[in-house]
Order: sequence, then C-alpha cells, then structure tokens
Amino acid sequence: MDLIDLRSDTVTQPSQAMRAAMAGAQVGDDQYGEDPTVNLLQERIAALLGKEAALFVPSGTMANQIGLRLLTRPGDEAVVGAEAHIVWHEAGASSANAGVQFAVAGQGGTFKEEDFRNAYKPSGHFVFPPTTLVAVENTHNRGGGVVFPQEDIIAICARARTLGVATYLDGARLFNAAVASGRSLAELASPFDVVSVALTKGMGCPAGSLIAGTAVAMGSAVRVRRMLGGAMRQSGILAAAGLYALDQGMTHLAEDHANARAIAELVAQTDAEIDMATVQTNIVIFRLPGHLPDAETVVRRAKDLGVLVLAFAPRMVRATTHLNVSTAQCRRAGEVLASLLAPAGG
Repeated sequence: MDLIDLRSDTVTQPSQAMRAAMAGAQVGDDQYGEDPTVNLLQERIAALLGKEAALFVPSGTMANQIGLRLLTRPGDEAVVGAEAHIVWHEAGASSANAGVQFAVAGQGGTFKEEDFRNAYKPSGHFVFPPTTLVAVENTHNRGGGVVFPQEDIIAICARARTLGVATYLDGARLFNAAVASGRSLAELASPFDVVSVALTKGMGCPAGSLIAGTAVAMGSAVRVRRMLGGAMRQSGILAAAGLYALDQGMTHLAEDHANARAIAELVAQTDAEIDMATVQTNIVIFRLPGHLPDAETVVRRAKDLGVLVLAFAPRMVRATTHLNVSTAQCRRAGEVLASLLAPAGG
C-alpha cells in the first residue's frame, strides 16, 4: 500500500530534474566564498527578500539561532507569538545557544502592536530582562498555517524601531505566505531587520535555509554559522536544488493550499475541533475532544488506512500538504481522517 504522507512538507523527495541540477552543479569551497552556486543562490534570495545579503545554512533552526545570536545578548528577552517554532520546536536551542528568554504575546501565533507593547520591558530595569527583539513567524506552524496580517507586522515593527528593539522574521514558510496573501516576498520581509526562509518546505528541496539582512549582519552571521557547526564546503550541490526550485516558481503552492482546505472541510464535518479561519495555507490542525480517540490513536489508525499524519499534542493532529501529494490523494486522506472521527451530532 502506497502511503499518503502528510506528516510534514519536509518529507518531499527531490524530482529527477532537481537531482540532475544538483549533480551538475558547479562547486567550490564555500568557506572561502568560492562556491559559485551557493553565491548565486544567496544573491537571488537576497534580491527576492529585498535585503543586501543572504547566507545559506543547513536548516531553519540554525537560521533562527543565528538570528537570535545576531540580534540579542545573553539575558535578553524576545517577544514572540504563542507556540512559536523558535520556542517549541528547537530542542531548547535558544536558551543554550543565545541565552535568551521569551515573552509570549497574543494568541494563536499572531499578535498586535498593543500586545507587543504590553509585553515589552525597557532596558535598565533592576528586575526585568530587557526586551531587545520581537520575532514573528509567518506562516505560523502551530497556529494552523495562518498568515500573519501584514498590517499588524508593519505596526509592530514600527513600534519596535521607536523602542530600539530589533525585528526578526522566521519565514520558514514565507513562500506560502506570499502566495496566500498575494504579496511579494520583499513586501513581506521589508519591515524586518533580519529574515529567514526555508527551502525544504514549500519549495521541496532536500536541505537548506537562508538568512538575510544587511551585508554587515550577514558578515557576522558567517562566524555564528561556523560556531554552530553549520559551515559547509562544496555546498553548491545543495544550493543547486534551491536554484532549481526558484526557477520552477511557486505555482504549485496554491494547489497545496487548496488541498489543505479540502482536507479541513471534511474534518470539519466531524466532532473534531478545527478553526477553518486558520486554514489559509498548507497546514491543517484539529483538536480531539474527550469523547474522540486521542491523537496517537488517530495517527495509528490513519496509518493502517494508508495516511500518515502527525500527533502535535496529546489531543491535536496536524496534516500538511505539499508538492508530492496530489489532489486525489489529499481527498482520500481527508476521507480517511473523517472516517476515524465521530460525525457531528452523531
């Protein structure tokens, strides 16, 4: 039985054409700045994001950790949305690597300028840690793939500038946010000092993220990347996948979003709890009330029926669409999930 894998958009397999691009990549030693394929990818991503420079790194987690190291000092506090990836899904790296703590603003992953102001702590206080960074995740993973409203981002970043607070965008799924919002990557990234994007999610690459900002900041990021063990050599083999993905464009992402919506609509007909307003991109999150099986049971039963999904909490399940699953497969997956949940009013 062929499994329909919706555990994450990171499970995609490179196509034969992407593999051919990787095999044929021109390479050099990236530590000396001599890998032409890495250099080209960095230039293209920087231009797309409207930033001076970008740096290729192995993973999104490393990009986030570099961002923290660039923009904070140990003992500082960063304001983030609820259940942010940088807090929940990086194995405690932020405390270990950057020595920062977090203040949560808003609900569901997004927040407003007023929420940020309420969480902000000025420097020089004899008890409170200073707020030196505000970080936004767009789209927000645990928020159900919701796109962070750009008008709120603009207001938050403007307030941060008046307070002397740095701004960081965890744009691991920023390509999805661009397609869903109809805004360019540069427009979404413009308010922020430092921005990261992942190639392994919506773009379907086997590895790699990029972090972007000023040329001076990215010069500092090179050292931090090495300190974190992310310095690579002939990494143009990986960067070539990113260039191939950029050349193919983001047209498939709209289909991914439609497929997620189709799954969500089927789940919504059951007793599972799902906020359809958050199903804006390629992530579907639903919660299981007490009379339904728990998440691990649903995951196990779904696998027996050929569908792989992820237990995100004891009573929360996530399904994520991507370029390696078809519309028909997603429809089938939605039907399987719906069959495992009691119908509404049943």
